[in-house]
Amino acid sequence: MTETPLCAEDLIRAKDVVDRYRRAMAARIVGQQDMVDGLLSALVAGGHILLEGAPGLAKTLAVKCLAAVTGLEFKRIQFTPDLLPADLTGTLVWEPDRAAFSVRKGPVFTNIVLADEINRAPAKVQSALLEAMEEYQVTIGEQTWPLRDPFFVLATQNPIEHEGTYPLPEAQLDRFLLKLKVDYPGVEDELRIVRVNQDEGEYGESGRRGQAVNGMEVVLDPDRIAALRSAAAQVHVDEQIERYIVSIVAATRPARDRTASRGQEGGARKPFYTGAEASIRAQAEGIYRYISFGASPRASIALHRCAKIRALFGGNTFVRPEDVKAAAPAVLRHRLSLSYEAEADGLDTDAVIARILASVPAP
Repeated sequence: MTETPLCAEDLIRAKDVVDRYRRAMAARIVGQQDMVDGLLSALVAGGHILLEGAPGLAKTLAVKCLAAVTGLEFKRIQFTPDLLPADLTGTLVWEPDRAAFSVRKGPVFTNIVLADEINRAPAKVQSALLEAMEEYQVTIGEQTWPLRDPFFVLATQNPIEHEGTYPLPEAQLDRFLLKLKVDYPGVEDELRIVRVNQDEGEYGESGRRGQAVNGMEVVLDPDRIAALRSAAAQVHVDEQIERYIVSIVAATRPARDRTASRGQEGGARKPFYTGAEASIRAQAEGIYRYISFGASPRASIALHRCAKIRALFGGNTFVRPEDVKAAAPAVLRHRLSLSYEAEADGLDTDAVIARILASVPAP
């Protein structure tokens, strides 16, 4: 497949839109640059985000601001143990006057959905939302309804509270493009947060913080989002970078066959490193004792896509190994299942991913 090269004018326009988005978000969100960029990356990539962080770290405010700067419709759903699938997707309502059923659509029929504390609801409800995320449609009764375009789900979960929760199965976690971690702010950022929140204007005349997103400029309408997607598709990825991406994902899998072929000789350029070799090296460095199972090819697709978007955001027309490394943690951290040995040694998924990245040499 021949790629259309990204021209300088398109790159400048895309970079200008990204910079305007960052400035608009920075007016309401202090710090949290990884979260801010991750939201836009997933929106451009057409994927969804699992956001993990303690309460009070501006997760809800960030997605409200995203809706405000895009001009898209936003709805928030609080997941609870008594929630039903129909509460999300909608249901059939009997109308006595017409002696017929009518469809009452649920809150998923919008552009941006905040699924707050998704692990609070049982599997039936989680599956209803995840099916909509995957198929971009909802079936109510005998009729199937397409969801809006764009359709973007941001699901949150609390990492410090597990009692009374329903953890998402690994197969469902794989449907999220990215998993972003929101950490506590630094001292200077927290000082700015305190000062900003002393300003009555941030709360509106009524003193309610929900007014904080009012008046935000729309800098990412659907046309600009489409332009960013088109520009990202034109970012060049060299074959060696593609092999590097696949090798990283392959190195997450405890390979059973260590004698796999190392590639064919002659013809095209010989790969600098193969997935089999990556697995062998990772095994030699003892990484696999920390992994129960690794990432699927869906991770390779996601890493390829996100590396291109990160390169675009950085003002580049081609993907560098640094773009791949920077995108890898958010793409892989929810796709690895760690062993008890990792927990015993005090390692989390980010630490294991760092070891994997160190074990696979960059081209």
